[in-house]
Amino acid sequence: MYKTIIFDVDGTLIDTERAVLGSLRRMLKQEYGLSYEQDDLAFVLGVPGASVLQRLGAPDVAAANERWNEHMKDFKHTMSIFEGVTELLGELYRRNVRMGIVTSKTKSELRDDFIPFGLMEYLSVAVCASDTSLHKPHPEPLQKFLELSGADPCTSIYIGDTIYDYECARSAGIAFGLALWGAKSREGIHEQHALVSPSDVLTLIDDSL
Repeated sequence: MYKTIIFDVDGTLIDTERAVLGSLRRMLKQEYGLSYEQDDLAFVLGVPGASVLQRLGAPDVAAANERWNEHMKDFKHTMSIFEGVTELLGELYRRNVRMGIVTSKTKSELRDDFIPFGLMEYLSVAVCASDTSLHKPHPEPLQKFLELSGADPCTSIYIGDTIYDYECARSAGIAFGLALWGAKSREGIHEQHALVSPSDVLTLIDDSL
């Protein structure tokens, strides 16, 4: 069915919710004296940090983002690979399925938060927030992936956990699979494939590969 599988990172391959929200709450409290409940910051999941901080009114976005990333280091123990993801990527790799990622992380955030998990060996193309001018839900990140990989959008699928991922895929003309193991809400999402567990992705690949 599909020859190229493109994954989101946070909430899809790795569970970083507690780290992202916990470090942001701490940074906002320490740097600006602002107190937020965790639920009030749920909108930040899947959005580039700079965009989040602009929306929250940080006076110096670059400095605030740097401090946020520093606080993230204290929450690394809360990050983990979703159960079944390592096995999924290994099996797709053995079947010669082309894989890559399109993420709202910057290159430095990918290096700090994702690469240590050892999953990059399976992924041939990575598009980060720092690789495009526009970001999800705009289609540019997926368009950049198609440009770099030469993948056919008709035989590609983007798998993610948020409405931003869905809208990015829809605008790019790529099928969307909702990673229910990481998704917090299905509101407004009209996925082509609802995936309960990572192993469900195996049902989507082109058996002729």
